[in-house]
Amino acid sequence: MSTLAEDYEKTEMGTIQIAPEVIEIIAGMAAAEVPGVAGMSGGFAGDIAEFLGRKNMAKGVKVEVGQREASIDVSVVIEFGMRIPEVASGIQHNVKQAIESMTGLNVVQVNVHIHDVVFKGADKVEEPETPAQRVK
Repeated sequence: MSTLAEDYEKTEMGTIQIAPEVIEIIAGMAAAEVPGVAGMSGGFAGDIAEFLGRKNMAKGVKVEVGQREASIDVSVVIEFGMRIPEVASGIQHNVKQAIESMTGLNVVQVNVHIHDVVFKGADKVEEPETPAQRVK
């Protein structure tokens, strides 16, 4: 992760700098709202932060930022049954659009890494049928 150059954006009032962590949060939120994304896949540090009760919006996102360009890596978990190429393309589009519109940076690439596939109702426990439900 690199920091932005000192002269990122000069105005009459001074300079404007956007921290890479802000871009990570924007990318993470944009990726998470794509249909078919079950969640973000972070590393060990991201999992510990969530365990301690802090919501990590940048989980699963790595950013490289230059003066005017950014390169993004997004690691996600996909819902079972979804077309992975379509979900990945949606992530790329959403992340690029969000970062470019909010920061003015040119996003040169969005790399999507699929780390897992989960079933939608995997954690639901089925209740046994009662005799009244069997008779219809």
